[in-house]
Amino acid sequence: MSDYVFTLSSGESVPVIITTRRGVRNITLRPKTRPTREIHISKPWLTRDAAALDFLESKRKWCERIFANAPTKTKITSGDTIDFLGMSVKLVHDPSRRGNELVHVDAMHATLYVGGDKDMFERRVRDFIKSEFLITLRKMIHNAPPDVRPSRIALRDTTSRWGSCSSTGTISFSWRLAFAPYDVMRYVVMHELAHRRHMDHSPEFWATVREFYGFGVERAKRWLSQNGGELHRYF
Repeated sequence: MSDYVFTLSSGESVPVIITTRRGVRNITLRPKTRPTREIHISKPWLTRDAAALDFLESKRKWCERIFANAPTKTKITSGDTIDFLGMSVKLVHDPSRRGNELVHVDAMHATLYVGGDKDMFERRVRDFIKSEFLITLRKMIHNAPPDVRPSRIALRDTTSRWGSCSSTGTISFSWRLAFAPYDVMRYVVMHELAHRRHMDHSPEFWATVREFYGFGVERAKRWLSQNGGELHRYF
C-alpha cells in the first residue's frame, strides 16, 4: 500500500510508491498508467521521502501530461484487425489449435490464428507480438557494427522511455514499439545502439545515430513524439 498520493489537476489521486535503493545517486520517477495508475520513485539511501516528494512536485507538468495522454485501453477480440510489425493483421481465435500461426496474405497483410482457451486470447496475442518483436530486434541489431551490438536485449513495458542502454552493455526496449511503423522502430534501435559509443546526447552521438539510421531521423523522432501514446492502446 502506498503511503503517499499525488493529486492531479483533474482531482484524481494517484498512489505514490517510494523505494530506497543503495548505490543510486539520483531520484528517478516512473509514472505508470497500467495495469494501475501509480507513480514509482526510487531514491538514494540517505535521501528523505520529503525530498523525493518535492522532486515529484517539480516534475508536475511532465507527470500530468503522461496521465492525461494515456490512451483508453481497447480490448481485442477475435475478428479484429490490428497493426504491428509493419503489417495489418487480422486476429482469429481457433480453439482447435494448441498454438498460434501467422499466415501471410502479402507483404503488408496477414492473419494470426490463435489457439487455446477463449479467456487466454488477449494474453496469447500479446505474447506472440512480444516474441515476434524480439526476433525483429535481433535482425536489426545483427546488421549493426559489431562494436555496438549489446551483450543482452531486454523487453520492458515502460511508460516514458522507449529504450535504454546500460553501461554493462544491456539494451532495453519497450515491446510496445511493435505497434509503431517499422522505420520508427528502427530509429529507436539505432538510437540505443549509438549509446554504445556515446553515453550522452552530444553532437557526436546524434551524428552516430544518423550514420546508423540514414535519412529521416527527425521524421521518426517527430512521429514518436506525436503518436507514442497510442502504442499503449492495447493490453
